[in-house]
Amino acid sequence: MLISPEVRTVLEHTPQPRDLFERIVPVALPMATRFRGITVRETCLVQGPAGWAEFAPFVEYETPEASRWLLATIESAALPFPRPLTEGPVPINATIPAIPAEEVPAIAARFPGVTAVKIKIAERGIASLDEDVRRVEAVRRALPGVAVRCDANGAYCDDDAKTALTALARTGPLQYVEQPVADVEALARLREWASIARLPVPIAADESIRKVSDPLRVAALGAADVIVVKAQPLGGIRAAASVIEAAGLPAVVSSALESSVGLAAGVALAAHLPVPEAAVGLLDERPAAGLGTAALLSGDVADPALLPVDGALPWGRVSPDEELLARYAAGPERARFWTERLEACWTHLKDGGADLSAG
Repeated sequence: MLISPEVRTVLEHTPQPRDLFERIVPVALPMATRFRGITVRETCLVQGPAGWAEFAPFVEYETPEASRWLLATIESAALPFPRPLTEGPVPINATIPAIPAEEVPAIAARFPGVTAVKIKIAERGIASLDEDVRRVEAVRRALPGVAVRCDANGAYCDDDAKTALTALARTGPLQYVEQPVADVEALARLREWASIARLPVPIAADESIRKVSDPLRVAALGAADVIVVKAQPLGGIRAAASVIEAAGLPAVVSSALESSVGLAAGVALAAHLPVPEAAVGLLDERPAAGLGTAALLSGDVADPALLPVDGALPWGRVSPDEELLARYAAGPERARFWTERLEACWTHLKDGGADLSAG
């Protein structure tokens, strides 16, 4: 498990979560539309010496995987955000869930001023292809001229991915297709096939970065043109930045559907990254980050919520509003689930889930 030296030090000197977190507040946030199969986003906010942070692993993740997310929570609660390397707000992309084409305009309208859009596809694998094509075409009509990205979440097998990429490319230019197949070796084969077939569809890796033991294998195998990184599952801003630097590939920072509190850490990561020369011609100089997902929530913990203005988000910490914390507080059973989960992840890290002795 990747852990930054700064977070390792905090863990070494902090016996229990309550020694670091002054408050632990689980919340349940309603969503404006179904996304990733859910209509309510459960998450947990904590307050530490550096400010508020978020512990947001999806509920189905087991303790070892969720523990990576806790590393990011510890970092944001205990340490200041790294200084931004680029000035000004961070551009973001629109995010379109796997919704019917006729619902696209209403969701697209939540992202004014964006220059890129990510569209969820392959909800049922290749069986969704006709619906996916209609959704992409609807997005192109609703947001003309923006860069189009598609995200399959690893749903295709090799042959189905070739069919899908060919069909999606017919709708117009694609900046990239994210994780069309599940494993790194399959990504490498697909990227080689696209090159031989002269199909102008760059490949991006997401799950092959954040859900594997070796996030640098993608770069070693030449399996992707772009990597998509999320601060929480990679262990925080500093750990994610080190993965990006070591990979040497163009990177797009994305969210894990956090509240505005957690999204602020993603903005800090995006602002902290230099733009590698390899990004020129593939991504903009400041690639649009997938951090506008507060627009998919119908309730948030911050007032105002961290929503895009003219297609961008400002750098800086976000603190929750006390009234909103009370309004969206999780019920007793779910609050117990999150508190116990946080404690289990802490114990996992302290008992060897993170190598606290490594340099």
